[in-house]
Amino acid sequence: MSNALIAPPTAASSAPRRTEVQRRTAETDITVRLDLDGTGASRLSTGIGFFDHMLDQIARHGLIDLDIQATGDLHIDGHHTVEDVGITLGQAFARAVGDKRGLRRYGHAYVPLDEALSRVVIDLSGRPGLELHLPFTSGMIGTLDTQLVHEFFQGFVNHAGVTLHIDNLRGSNAHHQCETAFKAFGRALRMATEIDPRAAGVIASTKGSL
Repeated sequence: MSNALIAPPTAASSAPRRTEVQRRTAETDITVRLDLDGTGASRLSTGIGFFDHMLDQIARHGLIDLDIQATGDLHIDGHHTVEDVGITLGQAFARAVGDKRGLRRYGHAYVPLDEALSRVVIDLSGRPGLELHLPFTSGMIGTLDTQLVHEFFQGFVNHAGVTLHIDNLRGSNAHHQCETAFKAFGRALRMATEIDPRAAGVIASTKGSL
């Protein structure tokens, strides 16, 4: 059973794009606060050090102020915590963008780190879809099981209502592979959620809604 407490959505893209979502289940207790028009500040505590490091990349490179406080059943493993953070972050993101009026909608980024290079493309489509191709060279990075990266992004896209393509184009160090993907994700989010001055008040879809 889950009990998600979600702040009211913003009325328009010109309004402050910040929100708070709390998700409580028998497995996790998570609070996410975000501001899409922030400076990249973060306060992160999930109990999984490398995962906190990756969430910090989203904040810094997306210029999103991000506060995530999560406790979960880490005595079992990190699965529920990582997946539920993705779900809760997706819910908060969906609320913060509102009806997406005036937004660019699409975003993309290429990010290198030494030998590694990743590409992320995102569409604020309203339709959840994930294509993730991250052939990690290690099963663990610190205490993060690399299989859980998929669970995080799947949880996010399902609840944010976005289409997301993530491709690690090359890399031999798993830390670098993962970090380039999260940095590129932050950069792509920043681009997609920017206000387009040429499309003030317009929803970027021939359907008239996203």
